[in-house]
Amino acid sequence: MRPLLVYRDRILARSEHGFMRRQYLGFTRLAPFWVGTRRDADRPDGLDPLILGGAGPLAPLRRALFKQAGLPPPETPALAARRPALIHAQFGRGGAIALPLARALGVKLVVTFHGGDAHKDAHYRPGRLFGALFARRLPALLDYAACFVCVSPSVREKLLARGFPPEKLIVLPIGVEPAAALPPPSGGHILFIGRMVEKKGVPVLLDALARLRAAGDATPAVLVGDGPLLAGLRPRADALGGVTLPGWQSPARLRDWFAGARCLAVPSVTGAGGDAEGLPSVAAEAMMLGVPVVASDQAGLTHLFGAAAPGVLVPAGDAAALAAALAGFADPAARAGAAAAAHALARRELDASVQSVRLEELLLSVLA
Repeated sequence: MRPLLVYRDRILARSEHGFMRRQYLGFTRLAPFWVGTRRDADRPDGLDPLILGGAGPLAPLRRALFKQAGLPPPETPALAARRPALIHAQFGRGGAIALPLARALGVKLVVTFHGGDAHKDAHYRPGRLFGALFARRLPALLDYAACFVCVSPSVREKLLARGFPPEKLIVLPIGVEPAAALPPPSGGHILFIGRMVEKKGVPVLLDALARLRAAGDATPAVLVGDGPLLAGLRPRADALGGVTLPGWQSPARLRDWFAGARCLAVPSVTGAGGDAEGLPSVAAEAMMLGVPVVASDQAGLTHLFGAAAPGVLVPAGDAAALAAALAGFADPAARAGAAAAAHALARRELDASVQSVRLEELLLSVLA
């Protein structure tokens, strides 16, 4: 197997453990080797990345020179000796940082865009002094990169609008592992899982829950996740009653929350500066487990909601429509039908082993 350098500047935020690694689980001809400039304390077991810049008092300076000035890191000769096939960079900014390293190694570069890196206007606006790193290197990145992988059609559409060459944009969603066994459709709680940030639309969900309470529907809700908005959301959740905010949860605990869920709410909105979803991995996980999804039309899921809908799509920011959709899954027949459709769609379109093989084939085609 030929080495594949996987560049992620921060290895890895705990919210990324699952979907980052799932991209490579089906690889048989390329061997992923992770590199970056920062190692998280809670990185996944078995992941031993190379942190560029070396050790000692000058390490921070070397990392800064690599990231901001494009000076090849001291590990470049050792990486060259590995004879990597190419670099697969995660996120647009990661591609911009990895660009000088790809040039120094003389290898091709493929970049995956996940959502916010395509939608956030600030990423594409030069700063006052030297300009944002991504914006400064974008012209060179567009020229050098072999292709850009988009996790959803909405990401591709946004990059097209930003001037990316259409022939280099390839849509390839990240999959999830098939469930060993499906839990029976439950009439339990309404579930949300995600970072407590603006684009996730949690205030809209709380407004929808308030409407349900006013109509006499006391269905409990579990809003899983942490983030900068969590503390400010707790008083509203407490006032509603029956709303639990347990913070970050382990993957094993998430399975328990899924097992008792009536449906998953994905009330995404477009945040300040254009920040928006790509393809929320939690929605794919829910569908694979046969949990219906109630999502906004800004959640990056529109292309998956066809005739055999795995849930309901509502206008972003519309609490009334969201409340009505959530209430609709109190009906066991509606819940069972959407659950079956969700699972079938996930097995057909979002199987991680299939999507991983497709990614490896794409990377190998770049080498050809």
